[in-house]
Amino acid sequence: CVVGDRVIDVGSEWRTFSNEKALKDPSRVGDAQNPLLNGGDLTTMISKGTGAASFDEFGNSKYQNRRTMSSSDRAMLNAFKEISTMADRINLPRNIVDRTNNLFKQVYEQKSLKGRANDAIASACLYIACRQEGVPRTFKEICAVSRISKKEIGRCFKLILKALETSVDLITTGDFMSRFCSNLGLPKQVQMAATFIARKAVELDLVPGRSPISVAAAAIYMASQASAEKKTQKEIGDIAGVADVTIRQSYRLIYPRAAELFPPDFKFDTPVDKLPQL
Repeated sequence: CVVGDRVIDVGSEWRTFSNEKALKDPSRVGDAQNPLLNGGDLTTMISKGTGAASFDEFGNSKYQNRRTMSSSDRAMLNAFKEISTMADRINLPRNIVDRTNNLFKQVYEQKSLKGRANDAIASACLYIACRQEGVPRTFKEICAVSRISKKEIGRCFKLILKALETSVDLITTGDFMSRFCSNLGLPKQVQMAATFIARKAVELDLVPGRSPISVAAAAIYMASQASAEKKTQKEIGDIAGVADVTIRQSYRLIYPRAAELFPPDFKFDTPVDKLPQL
């Protein structure tokens, strides 16, 4: 009984002699399909030849691309590269990059932001993706890793929310507290005290109309001044991305009720009545 008269080799295209188990199989060629691009990224691009065999007698390249990438795919690919670069600079995970890419594709295909630079749209999409994934970044943090002004990113942010009919959760002081305190090198006790102060100040309605970032910065300043790990307004402002005067304005609002804001178990290095009055 003959089972089959020919055997199909379903193995690699060529033999490999590497024992290392890498994430990518070196015996397979080409990148994975990109579903975000219209052509699925299944195009073959021939690079420019360098040897004599690559050119004819008139100096023209013998091998040319019969099908070049469309302008829309090229624009999206450049935006995806920019998004990936920005995310790398502020250590954002892959799921944030994927969400940002999807947001950018939706906006780009709707053509609802015509006239706006793709880099500005990409930056705003990254800001939205961070908030939707529960790891918000400030406009200044996004601005620092892009070539776009804070004002332009803010404009695109509002236009994208309207165009996609989507929304983002309101940011709170707690969204930034852990990261700001960590970057300042403050101990856990100070971080917990700053979180408690900020939350209590909001509950007591001491900071109406103030942004959560400025309230968080003022709470960190108050908690650090009461501890042995004192930080200046400038040090906190540089990390939080707010001006010294903004921290002072929020601090003045919470200072009169300082005694009520600290957690009961906080160990004071500087008592409440000795805190800076500004």
